[in-house]
Amino acid sequence: MSGGPVRLAVVGPTATGKSELALDLADALGAAGPSCEVVNADASQLYRGMDIGTAKLPVAERRGHPHHQIDVLEVVEEASVAAYQRRARQDLADIEDRGNRGLIVGGSGLYVRAVTDALDFPGTDPRLREELEERARSEGTARLVAELEGLDPAAAARIEPGDTRRVVRALEVIRLTGRPFSASLPRYADLVPTVHLALRTDRQALNHRIEVRAASMFASGLLAEVEALAARGLREGPTASRAIGYVQALSVLDGLMTTEEAVDSTAAATRRLASRQLKWFRRDPRVHWLDVEVDASGQWLAGERERVVGEAVGLVARWDEGRDGVA
Repeated sequence: MSGGPVRLAVVGPTATGKSELALDLADALGAAGPSCEVVNADASQLYRGMDIGTAKLPVAERRGHPHHQIDVLEVVEEASVAAYQRRARQDLADIEDRGNRGLIVGGSGLYVRAVTDALDFPGTDPRLREELEERARSEGTARLVAELEGLDPAAAARIEPGDTRRVVRALEVIRLTGRPFSASLPRYADLVPTVHLALRTDRQALNHRIEVRAASMFASGLLAEVEALAARGLREGPTASRAIGYVQALSVLDGLMTTEEAVDSTAAATRRLASRQLKWFRRDPRVHWLDVEVDASGQWLAGERERVVGEAVGLVARWDEGRDGVA
């Protein structure tokens, strides 16, 4: 282990409170040692202007802790995990050169592993990509999913059947490398010692939090945000336009959904996302799950925040001192 402070990764399903926990940890750890700087690992928060629908913390609410990899792309640009990997790793190196602690925060599992693990991303072939995308348009995504199931069942099981972009990418990698797409994910091993933390609440309570968040986003001006982003090219954005909440808001603006239907659709899509995130992070043996007691409305019980932060700080302290401590 290096002589610097251990890195942190606060991960897990959406709506569990990762951003708030990260700030609490940054406050507690920074008060007794090196300052913390946050590196975002939420793909949708890379985009400028996508604020309400991504639950992005406003600058004024970041408690003075620097945040990186937020607002670095325009909505017309494609989010690339390989490009993110280069930028985020450089951010972490710079943070540690300053003597500070890197704190990776987000629920995009592949983005997290792109930073923490020895993950290499195969190149792309524009002509092959266009061929596969044309097949998806003409034959339907389901035909490509069936092909992927035959070539790489493990990859097919991890990709949402309607996620045409990821299905196309998986088939592209298989064609380019001759290896299963799932083989590009290495064993779980940190490049730099990292404490992996995830919050876990009762699933019914999490679903309630998701429903409340979806309603709050639309009540807080998501439609106006999306209307402004549409004028900047959101509909043409290959990845930004697919983000949960933004798809539904565009449908409202286009007269295809009512606001009430969009809220319900957003909550349902977010629940499915949370299920996939849970499955992803449960497979990672490095993750230390922090169980949180909540009330019927999904709010943390009194004293839970202090207990959870204290448990997390204790884990980090043991790692900083060179002792094992995270399961």
